[in-house]
Amino acid sequence: MARLGFGRSTSHGDGVRKQGTDALQLVIDYIKQETLSPLKGLGRYLLFGIVGSFTLCAGLVLLLIALLRALQTRVRTTFGGDLNWLPYVIVCGAAVVVMSLAAWRITKGAARRRRDSASGK
Repeated sequence: MARLGFGRSTSHGDGVRKQGTDALQLVIDYIKQETLSPLKGLGRYLLFGIVGSFTLCAGLVLLLIALLRALQTRVRTTFGGDLNWLPYVIVCGAAVVVMSLAAWRITKGAARRRRDSASGK
């Protein structure tokens, strides 16, 4: 009766073990490549977006305060003390206009094109 080769040599078992180790390492490398690389890019994208948002917000707040101070000076000399609330209303209106322009550009900009292309429209 012929033997099936069990226990003959250990080189065949070492080859299978090496192939299994190589396959496992290949899977680990693939997972790292497909998850960590995009996450690093996403982190950089988010970092620049957050920093840009904060600086833009700070700049707009400073511009609105400058507009308020200019209007307070102008209204005080033009209308006297009865309309001291008018600069605040004007600055609030300007802030609402800036916010609505930003919301309009967000909904009509690249985000909408990406959303429409993803849904197949």
